[in-house]
Amino acid sequence: MTEGTTSAEGADTLTRLEQEGEIAADYLEGLLDIADLDGDIDMDVEADRASVSIISDTGSRDLQKLVGRDGEVLEALQELTRLAVHRETGDRSRLMLDIAGYRAKKRAELSELGAKAAAEVKSSGEPKRLRPMTPFERKVVHDAVKAAGLRSESEGEEPQRFVVVLPN
Repeated sequence: MTEGTTSAEGADTLTRLEQEGEIAADYLEGLLDIADLDGDIDMDVEADRASVSIISDTGSRDLQKLVGRDGEVLEALQELTRLAVHRETGDRSRLMLDIAGYRAKKRAELSELGAKAAAEVKSSGEPKRLRPMTPFERKVVHDAVKAAGLRSESEGEEPQRFVVVLPN
């Protein structure tokens, strides 16, 4: 592969992800209109996936309905949005949805949890099992453990799948 091909493929991927973001934004704008909720939609591309956020100037209180308990409604809306993108493009989407900063806050908390677990494992030399988590939560913890210089694995079956932090 030549460098030019790589650049073109990178540009094609970016264009595809931007298209996913546009489709998702249109879908979510329609949803906000139906629910009579105020919110602005912010689109980005991060880590090879489209990222769409719904934010509100009037405070995130109204948008909490779209987050739900422990992010359950947010997860469902993310899947529906991915399906809407799939319907338009024919391609499976890995789009990430955040509402009222819920996922960003959760990511920070989980990164801290992963770092603390890694520190405990480094100190004790014993593996540490964490509570069951969603795939998103496990990914964030795995990344934090890796950044701390250790490794981790997921074990168990959904929805009881959990991360085990392992000593070197």
